[in-house]
Amino acid sequence: MTSETAATGTGAYKAAHERSLADPEGFWREAAAAIDWDVEPPQVLDRSDAPYYRWFTGGRLNTCWNALDRHVEAGHGDRLALVYDSPVTGTAASFTYTELLDAVARFAGVLRDLGVEKGDRVLVYMPMVPEAVVAMLATARLGAVHSVVFGGFAPHELAIRIDDATPKVVVSASCGIEPGRVVEYKPMLDKALEQAEHKPTATVILQRPQAVAEMGANDHDWAELAATADPAGCVMVDAIDPLYVLYTSGTTGKPKGIVRDNGGHAVALAWSMANVYGIGPGDVFWAASDVGWVVGHSYIVYAPLLTGATTVVYEGKPVGTPDASAFWRVIATYGVKALFTAPTAIRAIKKEDPSAALREGHDLSSLQTLFLAGERLDPDTYHWASDILGIPVIDNWWQTETGWPIAANPRGLEPLPIKPGSPSVVMPGYDVRVLDERGLPVPAGQEGNISIRLPLPPGTLPTLWNDDKRYVDSYLSVFTGYYATGDGGYIDEDGYVFVMGRTDDVINVAGHRLSTGAMEAVVATHPAVAECAVIGVHDALKGQVPRAFVVLKSGADVDPGVLEKEVVKAVRDEIGPVAALKSVVVVPALPKTRSGKILRRTMRGIADGRPEAPPSTIDDISVLDVLRPLLQGD
Repeated sequence: MTSETAATGTGAYKAAHERSLADPEGFWREAAAAIDWDVEPPQVLDRSDAPYYRWFTGGRLNTCWNALDRHVEAGHGDRLALVYDSPVTGTAASFTYTELLDAVARFAGVLRDLGVEKGDRVLVYMPMVPEAVVAMLATARLGAVHSVVFGGFAPHELAIRIDDATPKVVVSASCGIEPGRVVEYKPMLDKALEQAEHKPTATVILQRPQAVAEMGANDHDWAELAATADPAGCVMVDAIDPLYVLYTSGTTGKPKGIVRDNGGHAVALAWSMANVYGIGPGDVFWAASDVGWVVGHSYIVYAPLLTGATTVVYEGKPVGTPDASAFWRVIATYGVKALFTAPTAIRAIKKEDPSAALREGHDLSSLQTLFLAGERLDPDTYHWASDILGIPVIDNWWQTETGWPIAANPRGLEPLPIKPGSPSVVMPGYDVRVLDERGLPVPAGQEGNISIRLPLPPGTLPTLWNDDKRYVDSYLSVFTGYYATGDGGYIDEDGYVFVMGRTDDVINVAGHRLSTGAMEAVVATHPAVAECAVIGVHDALKGQVPRAFVVLKSGADVDPGVLEKEVVKAVRDEIGPVAALKSVVVVPALPKTRSGKILRRTMRGIADGRPEAPPSTIDDISVLDVLRPLLQGD
């Protein structure tokens, strides 16, 4: 057996996956029935301009209509659409579908009055507040294209995104609120607009009482404009017209704008919400992320609302000092059925509250599934969460580029056995192969380059914003006929995918190619370790050697020398002497993006003397200051 996608399961999953590859047109035409179309698509898969495949060519729709209007027209206007929970401001709010529709239609009128038309871009630079969701949906309502930039991004990074997207209007807020501090957005936005060559015609500012911004000649107050604007209706667009552009984080030079179209995006997200996450109308879904990232786009905003579910918008860090119980409180307060977050968040809870004592007093009976994604779910974190919660803990693997899971355990379609360390099986629509350096499939269980045979399914990127050539060069040129994920791993005999890390996370130790992900999985099993990162550092003899950086659990009392010996022995026992892990460094924290991903690439860059991520992506720059001498030292 080779590592071609295996057909695991005996029922609905196997049938769906096989059909999606054998008859993609038929499979996705049926899935498209979940969406309201102004004009039914006469063609499902357009192969005429390969490798620029397009889905639902000729169809017309409006994504905002599908997320809001149709639920209200169907008589579900009183159903809860969005709940907002902000411990950093001490406020909470809720919106029914009717109320959210009214707010969106009115702000669409604001944008229309400022000259925004179909195809124009609107850049959104906001904190985690309901108005960020309103701005995104209002843009979609007009048939325009939104580009959300993570609130608080540094001026330079914001400026280069403004120049690339060329927005007609920028929507922002006076500030964002983080635990213990207020971050003023308006001064950063002003600096970005000074640096940018492109000049938007207007900016709209949501004034927040924690820091009221000074307004300029081109600035408009959100509340004042919304008070007088007439609501705008939906503008129908072609299915292949763009809905949004999302720039990949950590980009240097010209940013890489991931394009998401309207038709394929709506169909794929609606399908995934029901079949992957098991969420239906009226269910409460909480994606503990940020609208600035792809998880926020897909599973805070669009997928729950397309489904008719309730989405949770949370402002503040849900884990970490001083409130490791935030997850439990929110789940209990709103009756969350499924939680989606990053493994880092669970490790943070485990570090602060190893016995999960803080969950006492919170009714978690509504929670049926914990979904984790964004980085590799180590088996130790999986087992801890499973034991504490007593519910399925489901890893799923995908990328900004794909917009929805490549591999997952399809809880709504057919729940499959869980294998720790694996995000389960390949989802319908994806034809995943593991290839060697020559582009040939490798045997099951053997590591290689995880690749997806073209065409990609609906909802994935059709190209990059204004840069078709870069799309091909970046993703389609490594192996002919395949999209290169940039991740390495293997598929086992049962068809379960194991993602071991980025292919550039593979280090070469004296001619041996070793996965740092495999070593991290072993390091994380030590009972004193809360989280870890294994990085290849320069070695004069062997080229590279691995070095483990570990954060200890709260209250762990272990001698660093003893810890190092135990971890080194464990890696030697599990992987072999070839792993060559001899250095284990205890650190107070690991550098992370604001969405909780450990910045392993940045750490590698520092070790090599070439930082790879701008400070604007880093949650706490001081952490890097502590790590820098440890990364660069011998």
